[in-house]
Amino acid sequence: MQHTAGGHGAVGRTPGSHAASDRLQDSAGEIAERVRKVVEATGCSQREFARRVVMDPSKLSRSLSGTRRFTVAELARIADAGEVDAGWLLGSGGAEPTTPAAAVHSSSTTGTDSTGTDSTGTDSTGTEGPNATAPSPAPRTPVLPSAGRPLQIVRETVRLIAEHGFHAVRVADIAAACDTSTAAIHYHFPGRAELLEAAVRWCMDEDTASRAARIAEAGADEDAAAELRELLALQTPRTEQQRRQWLVWLDLWAEAARSTAIGRLHVDYYRQWRTTVADVIRRGIAQGVFRAVDPEFSALRLTALIDGLASQVLAGAAGAEDGTGPDDMYAALLAHMRTELLPTNVG
Repeated sequence: MQHTAGGHGAVGRTPGSHAASDRLQDSAGEIAERVRKVVEATGCSQREFARRVVMDPSKLSRSLSGTRRFTVAELARIADAGEVDAGWLLGSGGAEPTTPAAAVHSSSTTGTDSTGTDSTGTDSTGTEGPNATAPSPAPRTPVLPSAGRPLQIVRETVRLIAEHGFHAVRVADIAAACDTSTAAIHYHFPGRAELLEAAVRWCMDEDTASRAARIAEAGADEDAAAELRELLALQTPRTEQQRRQWLVWLDLWAEAARSTAIGRLHVDYYRQWRTTVADVIRRGIAQGVFRAVDPEFSALRLTALIDGLASQVLAGAAGAEDGTGPDDMYAALLAHMRTELLPTNVG
């Protein structure tokens, strides 16, 4: 069931649009400098911090360098991730973040930190986001938000999109799944495009982390052919998690065909995906385990084959008889790898 803008908690903003007021002026670079302090205080890399606030690493980098302005929603998620007051990020008061080693977070035993905000980001009055009770000036220790509000919202969005489809999911549904208000969802992700982008970004990050772990576990990091086999296995929708991620991708395709803004998102992420595959093929050519093919064109053909086969697997899993199964998909991908990439003397 599709929902209409403005009804039942649906987002009334055009996908991908940003009002001029959404992006904050920072000509002196003061906001960027405060965000940099938050990143440093967490003790993690800039890329890892971008993952935690569900933000494209390149957007974070450009915003920190001054070539792009932060949006209000991005600063809200950064404040949540760094456990700092959003007002401090904007230069309107509040305490600077401290390094993790500098203090002990008080909410670990009481459930409420020194500002009166509990671990869910809701203050003692039950208000979340910009209307929360003003924080005390006491410094707050950044907490790694592995289960923080923005990531919770994204994970539930991925689950609901996979189960019902993007257009059938209302903001009220996401709020209910997160046990929070629709205002809290809008506070972190003001529009439909932001939610879809965050869901796709999270799926990509999960894929990257899973791929790195499996390649390291299999000792395939120095063998491009083994690395490509692991990548193909990861793209085969066998587990519930893999199915959910693929279903989000399918909704991204459908939405990209209707929306210029989502179409740009689709092009950007597919460029990253094909580059990943092309880089593996390029390393294989250098190692002598692949033939001297065009890496980019071979990556285009292989990713197109993955997409088509995955769509068939998902359709079969939905109840179609005699459909393509995960084993069929993986066998077809390995056959393509043998015929298109491996030297002719390799079986």
